Amino acid sequence: MTRLRRYFDEVFSELRKVSWPTREQVRNLTVLVFAISFVIGLYITALDFVFRTLIALLAGPTTT
Repeated sequence: MTRLRRYFDEVFSELRKVSWPTREQVRNLTVLVFAISFVIGLYITALDFVFRTLIALLAGPTTT
């Protein structure tokens, strides 16, 4: 039981040393993550469109 108590004491001691971000930093970084994700999504969508068009041109007309 003393080992468990010592473990939690050390955990809380380490947590007190952590440099937690401010609310403004969290907000700014969250917006940055959303913006970068959106830009990467647009990039992937554009590449998909280009490659899909190229493959359609190379494959020629399809008949169903």
